[in-house]
Amino acid sequence: MSADGFTGGPPPGARPDWTIDQNWNAYSGAEHEVWLTLYRRQVELLPGRACDPFLKGLEALDLHRGGIPDFARINQELARLTGWTVVAVPGLVPDEVFFQHLANRRFPAGRFIRRPDELDYLQEPDVFHDVFGHVPMLTDPVFADYMQAYGEGGLRAQGLGRLANLARLYWYTVEFGLLETPQGLRIYGAGIVSSHAESRFALDDPSPNRLAFDLARVMRTPYRIDDFQQVYFVIPSLEALLAASLQDFAALYARLAGAKDIPIAAIIPEDRVLTRGTQAYAKARADQ
Repeated sequence: MSADGFTGGPPPGARPDWTIDQNWNAYSGAEHEVWLTLYRRQVELLPGRACDPFLKGLEALDLHRGGIPDFARINQELARLTGWTVVAVPGLVPDEVFFQHLANRRFPAGRFIRRPDELDYLQEPDVFHDVFGHVPMLTDPVFADYMQAYGEGGLRAQGLGRLANLARLYWYTVEFGLLETPQGLRIYGAGIVSSHAESRFALDDPSPNRLAFDLARVMRTPYRIDDFQQVYFVIPSLEALLAASLQDFAALYARLAGAKDIPIAAIIPEDRVLTRGTQAYAKARADQ
């Protein structure tokens, strides 16, 4: 929920750290019903698709009780499990604010929910994407540590001018990451797990490339925000993802400064290819 280009301070009604009250009692019955509709169709789809840590986190936090979750309620269990909490924010927040929250084990979440006619696409993340998509993974100690490390790395990257590279890491892991398991590929990225259509596309469609995760490779790969992904990066384990994030990125950033971006749909000789996609979906969309 970060965005660059912000000027000035927080909007009226927000605290200096951009947090606001969730004001859970103000949600309408219709808004709670949107949450329940989204929740029901995802929990029917995700078994056998989402990774075990996500499914266990979903159960631990009981995210369907009473409609839109009350952050104060779920924070009790989340804090007990990993020391994280969810804080409400008015929307996208400046990068530095976002990183500060993550570095202090606070996840900033929007409090608004999409309209009934927007179930399948939103330009800006809402409470369903942020809480259903992201928060269950924060119950896993390894992933919780990765998110904190990402926040700390973001604060360092600002001083090195490499935020664009670091944003790609977030996109291809936290938002659109896949996990390799003995049972097959599983979803852990929030952008997939909160999307009914992409939960199918990411695992089943022949169109996208699915490549083994490599930190430098990911940081050289642009992404698209307006449609299904053309490439997914697959981690071997959450522990491997955390280990990759704990190294000093300064030397890597220095190498990336002289490296060209790799086109989104490209496969390079160094890639370990799990699925060589047809790119048929992206080509069809480009022809429209």
